[in-house]
Amino acid sequence: MSTEQQTDVILIGAGIMSATLGSLLKELDPSLTIKVFEKLEGSGEESSNEWNNAGTGHAALCELNYTNELPDRTIDIKKAIKVNEDFQVSMQFWAHLVKSGLMTNPRDFIVKLPHMSFVKGEDNVDYLKRRYETMSENPLFADMEFSDDPEQLKSWMPLMMENRTPDEPIAATKIDAGTDVNFGALTRKLFSHLEEQDLDIRYNHQVDNLNQLDDQSWEVKVRNMDSGEIERHSAKFVFIGGGGGSLHLLQKSGIPEGKGIGGFPVSGIFMVTHNQELVKQHDAKVYGKAPTGAPPMSVPHLDTRLVDGQKSLFFGPFAGFSPKFLKGGSMLDLISSVKPSNLTTMLAAGAKEMPLTKYLISQVLQSKENRMDALRDFVPNAKSEDWELVTAGQRVQVIKDTDDKGKGTLQFGTELVTSSDGSIAALLGASPGASTAVSVMLDILERCYPERMDEWEPKIKEMIPSYGKKLMDDSDLVREIHDYTEEALGFDEEK
Repeated sequence: MSTEQQTDVILIGAGIMSATLGSLLKELDPSLTIKVFEKLEGSGEESSNEWNNAGTGHAALCELNYTNELPDRTIDIKKAIKVNEDFQVSMQFWAHLVKSGLMTNPRDFIVKLPHMSFVKGEDNVDYLKRRYETMSENPLFADMEFSDDPEQLKSWMPLMMENRTPDEPIAATKIDAGTDVNFGALTRKLFSHLEEQDLDIRYNHQVDNLNQLDDQSWEVKVRNMDSGEIERHSAKFVFIGGGGGSLHLLQKSGIPEGKGIGGFPVSGIFMVTHNQELVKQHDAKVYGKAPTGAPPMSVPHLDTRLVDGQKSLFFGPFAGFSPKFLKGGSMLDLISSVKPSNLTTMLAAGAKEMPLTKYLISQVLQSKENRMDALRDFVPNAKSEDWELVTAGQRVQVIKDTDDKGKGTLQFGTELVTSSDGSIAALLGASPGASTAVSVMLDILERCYPERMDEWEPKIKEMIPSYGKKLMDDSDLVREIHDYTEEALGFDEEK
């Protein structure tokens, strides 16, 4: 067993969240000493990996689950506004890193790509039109277009319009400001930059336990998976950013804020084609409506993806179930996460979420041809031989008690848990996760480093010009930010 000196910050997990927090901290205080522990052999290999993540730059431009219809038939866009503003913050930070020469070749991780919403049926067409009318009045979504004209739709999404029944009511919205993001490549770029700044990253190192010391710092028990040696490291601040593995470590920390929280794992399967005859007929991310009873992460979408310079099309996700909390996790992950403090919450969720359970069972039992039928709702001419199945990453949805929905409520989204003394933070949950990483990490800084925010604010505003402002209230600022990020990230060169 080895004992090491205290460091300022320990980041657990080498995914997009730790990469983002480490990058922010090093920009704000280069003198901070930071260690990262990752049980896999490289960074961005689990939830952030390009094959485990749909790559949508979630800006609420096309995701219908962010814009609910209220009983009075009005469209609630508050969540869409929040998600969009958060993504604009991420774009500004990435632009800053590129403009400062701290990252190069932004096309390696982000490209501009139209985002569309697509619906069928009279009621859904009516909903989409009302959604468009509401959103297009907001400066964030002012460039959105709507059409129910088949000829116009053919020009937007030719692959999806081939052999479509002419008397079927269909409609779509389109906005050109969308993106495809390779979060795996972005994560690797951020860590490459951080290692040049003396960040100490240790792969094949698994964190087994955490214990808070009398001085409020944390001792972290780490196992070297190559040698089997147990190491003990201590830090004034710890961030648990281990994807689905974060819940177990949060529980081991023992902080009161982590009590009563459970998790439910959902896996995803995508259908992928590399047939370039098909790929060249579709240049967009097109989102539809989720089937009744499906979790929001199962909203069907047909995406153009650019990975390692190669274009392909992804369709899905089809939900699946595994008790593992990580793709490379243990079959005991789910059962071992049930503790006395969250037992009643988990039981209540089990009773409340029977429709979801039935939906997941039906998804698991689907054949490839069943999945092809779902794809043909988007691509009527789809042929089975052109498409293959790819298993995406695991996502662990948070289960907790809420004031408005009672015990055992399944949360869809990203959940940040911090201790009252600000010495430890954990990130749980799923989409829009990676896309909003910078906003979430700024939230951590505000909660865990409140005494330094006045000192850091000028630098934050230099990196993120909209910091502290609401973009939705300032159409001129929206346009200014769009122009700045598009130029810095090389979108102008793509035209």
